[in-house]
Amino acid sequence: MNEKTPPRRPATFKLDDPGVVVMDPDDSGRLSRGTIQIVPEAEPAQLPVPVDTPLLPERRGFRWGTLFWSAVGGLVLLGSGLGVLNLVEDLFARNEGLGFLGLALAVIAIVALAVVTMRELVGLARLATIEKLHLRAAEVLISDDRAASRTVVADLLKLAHRTPQLARARGALQSHTDDIIDGADMIRLAERELMTPLDEEARRLVSSAAQRVSVVTAVSPRALFDVLFVFVASLRMIRQLARLYGGRPGALGMIRLLRHVIAHLAITGGMAASDSLIQQMLGHGIAAKLSQRLGEGMLNGLLTARLGLAAIDVTRPLPFNALPRPVLTDLAKDLIRKRDEAD
Repeated sequence: MNEKTPPRRPATFKLDDPGVVVMDPDDSGRLSRGTIQIVPEAEPAQLPVPVDTPLLPERRGFRWGTLFWSAVGGLVLLGSGLGVLNLVEDLFARNEGLGFLGLALAVIAIVALAVVTMRELVGLARLATIEKLHLRAAEVLISDDRAASRTVVADLLKLAHRTPQLARARGALQSHTDDIIDGADMIRLAERELMTPLDEEARRLVSSAAQRVSVVTAVSPRALFDVLFVFVASLRMIRQLARLYGGRPGALGMIRLLRHVIAHLAITGGMAASDSLIQQMLGHGIAAKLSQRLGEGMLNGLLTARLGLAAIDVTRPLPFNALPRPVLTDLAKDLIRKRDEAD
C-alpha cells in the first residue's frame, strides 16, 4: 500500500545553502531528496513588449481604381479647359473688353486651382510621411535597430519642428541623440518626450467633441440634424487631431483619413466594443441616468469618442508602447461626470 506523504512543514533557508539549487525554467533534471528547487522569475526587461502592428494591410498589385479616377479627372479637366477656351474666344468675338475680363478670370481660376492642388498634394505627402514613420517606429521596436531608431527620431524631430509646445521636449530629446541607447529604448524615450503633451491635448479634443455631440443631440428635436451635426463634429475632430500630430490634411487628405479611421474601426471591432461598454454601463445601475439625463445624446457622445480614439491611432506618428493607450471607459466616465455637474 502506498502511504500518504505527510505535508511539508514551512521552513526557512538561505540562498547560499548547499541544499538550495537555482534552476532554469526549462531545466527538467531530477533532484535528490531534500533539495530545494528555486526557479527565478523573468525580469521585466526580458518580458516581451507588446508592439502595435500595422492595422491597415499594405495594398499589392495594380490600383485600377486609382487609374480610373485619374482618367476621369483628366477628362473633366480637359473638358473644362476646352469650355473656358471657347468661352473666352466668344467673349473676344462679342467685345474686346469682355474678352480680356474673361481671360483675366480664367487666369485667376487656373492659378487658384494650381495652388489648391499643390496644397492637397503637400497634405497627402505629409500624411504618407506620418504613416511611414509609424510603421518604421513599430519595426524598430521589434528589431531594436540602433541606427534605424536614430533615423526615425531625426524624422520625428523634423515633423515636430513646427509645434511650439514641443520646443522643450525637442531639446530634451536632442540631448540624448548621441547617447548609447538601444533602438527600442530610443523610440520609447521619443514617445515619452514628444507624445505626452500631444496625447493629453488629443484626449481633451476627443472629450470636448464627445461632450458637444452628447449635449446637442440630446436637445435636438430632429434626427436629420443629429446626423448632420455628428458628421460635421467628427470631421472637425479628425482634422484637429491630424493637425495636432503634424498632419495638414486637405479635402483629399480628409477622405483618406476617414477611410483609414473606418478601416481601423472595422479591424479592431470598435463599434462592437462601444456597444459592449454601453451594455455594461446599463447593467451596472446607470440605466436610470442614461434614460433620464443622457439618453440618445450620451450614446452618440460615446460613439464619437470611439471614433476619436481610432483617429488618434491613425494620425499618431508613433505606436503606443511606452505610454498607455487612451480607453473609451475613461472618456465615458468624463461624459457622465460632466453631465452630472451640468445637471
